[in-house]
Amino acid sequence: MPYAQASSNPAGNRRLLRVSLLGVAVVVGAGSVRAQSQAPPVPLTLQQAVHYATEHYPAIQASMARVSAQQAGVDLARTAYLPRVDYGLQVNRATRNNVAGLLLPGTPVPSISGPASDSVSSSSIWGSATGLLLSWEALDFGLRGATVGLAHAEVTRARASAALTRLEVGVRTADAFLQLAAAQETVRAARANVERQEVFAGAVAVLVRNELRPGADNSRAQAELALARIQLIQAEQAEQIARANLAQWLGVAPAAVQIAAAPLLEMAPPRPAALPIVTAHPLAETQRAAVESSRALQTVIGRSYVPRINFQTAYSVRGSGALANGGSLGGARGLDFDTPNWAAGVTATFPLFDWFAVREQTRIEAQNERAELAGYDRVVRELSSQSEQARAEMDGALRIAQNTPIQLTAARVLEQQSRARYDAGLATIIEVADAQRLLLQSEVGDAVARLGVWRALVADAAARGDLSELLN
Repeated sequence: MPYAQASSNPAGNRRLLRVSLLGVAVVVGAGSVRAQSQAPPVPLTLQQAVHYATEHYPAIQASMARVSAQQAGVDLARTAYLPRVDYGLQVNRATRNNVAGLLLPGTPVPSISGPASDSVSSSSIWGSATGLLLSWEALDFGLRGATVGLAHAEVTRARASAALTRLEVGVRTADAFLQLAAAQETVRAARANVERQEVFAGAVAVLVRNELRPGADNSRAQAELALARIQLIQAEQAEQIARANLAQWLGVAPAAVQIAAAPLLEMAPPRPAALPIVTAHPLAETQRAAVESSRALQTVIGRSYVPRINFQTAYSVRGSGALANGGSLGGARGLDFDTPNWAAGVTATFPLFDWFAVREQTRIEAQNERAELAGYDRVVRELSSQSEQARAEMDGALRIAQNTPIQLTAARVLEQQSRARYDAGLATIIEVADAQRLLLQSEVGDAVARLGVWRALVADAAARGDLSELLN
């Protein structure tokens, strides 16, 4: 019936359809706004790509979550300073047969109180008990403070690891960006080379048909054209691979990646002025945090072989259906919690034979500290070497970038002169082919050289452990 009523009202149906479509449009529009707010800008500059990746890459979010977890671990360690309060409630129905004697701790036999009876009975009585026990470790000889210090050391280690992860993501994103920029310039040069080869092959074909050139020139021109097309295909393939690589760091589809590489080709970055401080590198800080964590753990181990002194106070109430002469009260007697007790005192425990285990744990952790110190020295040496290599790479890249424009200009002039000489019958097709290949290499080499200066800056940022110069 409702369907029939709706079908008999076309105006109402159209109004309902418009409302439904409007609701769908609102939902889709809201989703697209959220997607656009989370997507990287288009086209994307090098600085924007690095900044976006270092804010959204999953590994960075995971490292920040680990930092938060370690910070919570500090609060957890501090809870050891709080007193412990235990509450218990028990109601049971059991026999009351008691026997004199002693049982060692840890037995599964339930404990029983009261005088030993002369006879054994299978009758049972009610029993009940409830109580509150407060225990506070009044003196720990620095054990809790050492535990808190170890938790702080783990926080420092997690933060250094997060900074290292951010650096690695930024460096790899920048490298992927520059690889895509170089691939795009290679495609541009290869496409221009194909166009030149097509024009030249057409001109050679005309000369061969007019018997002004031998037929071998036409075959050579067609071979050079096919080679140029193969080079273009390979360049386009490399561009697609580079685009997919950058898209992986940005977390978007490869088709959505569009970069603005022109500013990098127009202006070279400034040379880093100050020498890097390798000890401030996130990798060195991570290794140093590992050393401090090992030392903090040794402190905890050293403080563990001390007496544990606790202040304790308790209040309890019990009920029993048993009589002192061996009889029982019967009924529900024993469930009324009619006998209170309280207690207060100080307990001290000292694990005497734990000394052997503590000694071996101390030896193990001392060797771990030596290993971490050796690792720190290795990291500092490697970072110093990487810094020197980055400076050498920057110097070489700048010098190469100064010479490639000269080579490109000369190659263009050579290609034009070779074509003119060939058209005048003064040069062979081999000279023209060599000139065109040299022009292609010069065009690609000039773009790669200019981008190579930026890649040297990325290498310097990786050695410094700081992306500020790259981002600025």
